[in-house]
Amino acid sequence: MKKIIMAIIAAIGSIMMMTSCNYLDVSDYFEDTLNIDSVFYTKVNLEKYLWGAAALFPDESNIFRNSYYPAILGSDEGFSMWEDDYAPQKFPIDEVTADNLGSMNIWTPMYQIIRKANTIFARIDECKELTAQDKREITGYAHFMRGYAYYFLLLNYGPILIAGDEVYETSLAPEAYQKYRSTYDESVEYICNELETAATYIPPVVPINTFGRPTKGAAYGLIARLRVYAASPLYNGGQAAKTYFSNFVRQGDGVHYISQTYDEKKWAVAAAACKRVMDMNYTLHTVEARDDTPKLPEGIVYDPDYYKPWPQGAGNIDPYRSYAEMFNGETLGFKNTEFVFGKNSGEISYATLLSFPAQFGGWNGFCVPQKIIDNYKMIDGNDINHSSALYPYRENGFTTTDQTFSGYILKPNVNFMYTNREARFYASIGFSGCLWPMNSTTENGKFMQQAFYSVDGNSGSSAATQGDKRNYPITGYVLKKYIHPDDAWSGANAAVLNKSFPIVRYADILLMYAECLNNLTQSHTVSIGENEPQTFSRDFEEIKKAFNQVRYRSGLPGLKPEELNTPDAFFEALKTERMIEFLHEGLRYYDVRRWGIVKEEEAAPIMGMDTEKTERSGYYNRVICNYKTVRNRVFKDKMILLPIDRQEIKRVPTLDQNPGWEN
Repeated sequence: MKKIIMAIIAAIGSIMMMTSCNYLDVSDYFEDTLNIDSVFYTKVNLEKYLWGAAALFPDESNIFRNSYYPAILGSDEGFSMWEDDYAPQKFPIDEVTADNLGSMNIWTPMYQIIRKANTIFARIDECKELTAQDKREITGYAHFMRGYAYYFLLLNYGPILIAGDEVYETSLAPEAYQKYRSTYDESVEYICNELETAATYIPPVVPINTFGRPTKGAAYGLIARLRVYAASPLYNGGQAAKTYFSNFVRQGDGVHYISQTYDEKKWAVAAAACKRVMDMNYTLHTVEARDDTPKLPEGIVYDPDYYKPWPQGAGNIDPYRSYAEMFNGETLGFKNTEFVFGKNSGEISYATLLSFPAQFGGWNGFCVPQKIIDNYKMIDGNDINHSSALYPYRENGFTTTDQTFSGYILKPNVNFMYTNREARFYASIGFSGCLWPMNSTTENGKFMQQAFYSVDGNSGSSAATQGDKRNYPITGYVLKKYIHPDDAWSGANAAVLNKSFPIVRYADILLMYAECLNNLTQSHTVSIGENEPQTFSRDFEEIKKAFNQVRYRSGLPGLKPEELNTPDAFFEALKTERMIEFLHEGLRYYDVRRWGIVKEEEAAPIMGMDTEKTERSGYYNRVICNYKTVRNRVFKDKMILLPIDRQEIKRVPTLDQNPGWEN
């Protein structure tokens, strides 16, 4: 059944990609269901045309399978043993080429969107039914779409080819289409200007029935992210910029596409962009403490604010529910004040199948590496290598009774290494002995079941149901972040709750703001958009205030003094925090690149439990995963960016290919 489903998905993807590869030749898309000359006759037709353009965007929540960029499978966050099924998983084993990007080839549809937006700008005055407000909103959304299309191109391919406002005819001589790519900094400025313009026109909130439509906050959130990326070492003259882009120059004038000179002020501009979002009405998602909410751990002396009520501290909230219910469908997306930009997602609901145990209707094969597991902290904020006597980390022994907190049940026969861990661990990770409630089904034997991933376990290799026996997690861990206790894929009355997906979360804004301040060595006075100038510096209190909110929401104490002493020490804390907080949200692929640490992170072997051993005899030893998807992973310098489709390079010879990829 899995193979049949994948064949259907692949066929649909092939049909979608069987459009012209030329970003200028998109006349077929002007037809859609309407002739282009009919589009501007009525407001209804124009709105159909506008939102038809939006339908060409990749699904931001499709990060687990055939994603529009390497996402989870192309990073160190996760992998599967279904290497033949998913294009992104071919990326880290060097099987992606400029001729075959599969689902990651989004160049053409993004320029189709751009041309549609340009057509709207050129002809909107022909639509006589529009009120002044109608025109403002449609113009604003068209600017957002144009900027957002370039945003996708920039993140995946680097410096963009800016078409401006031109609506190119497809019958011109070839030399009319010859254009050069802009530099990275020019690209960022152009996209940010598009989103700034959009923000002046589109509304700050949208009705419930249009949740997912961009808002002013969405535009500002994307600007903040772009500004932070542009300030980061890979794109801002750091060692990473020199390592990967020192010879990446434009053929027309020899200008470096990526700046080789560091500019600290970019961090201040990025801080201003983050602060603008922080001054809006977003807050971290929290759930009030209940009778079954555990008390905060004792003995935290280095953080006097820890025991204060939220948001000054971690008191009076339920850390597990606050994090888990943001993703598993319990909190509806349109009600979530942490979603700066989010959407409802059938893809996420479907992707829960990848983690579910095979005997309960799942595919049971999307693996989380041991590195992720070991970076979750203990409940009192210590790491596993420096645990306290009150909340120790142990790998010998097993639980013997039920332990219940915040509605979560830790059953007997769970190894002690999975006890005393922070709330986000239990909200995110399926480990051997983990309980799968599956409350929606009423069929005996299909709910309230533990899954064991050892060779003799009910979800291990010996129990794999697929003919090729890849239907188990070879690391011993799966993702449960998006899975609700009610979700079930088999049994009478089984159901899976609807899910929503965060494109930009307020937690990301807070951590990026702290990161920006941490990189300042002096004060800078800058402005963003129409805001008044503000001054930013490496202010300890500001860093703590932003960063600690995320820690407190998870039930952990804030930063330790030594983590604030130096920029390097804070950066180490930040790296771990972002890895855990945004696990499997699609951000880490970009984070490790922009920081310039992707090579060292990818060089570390992917480890897991010894799933070829029995539960009580060798399973709980860390081993290097021995499977070709992992064994053949290699990071090459060219993998810092995706290649541009070779056909595009052939059609537009002035279009420089990304470094390391063949033309």
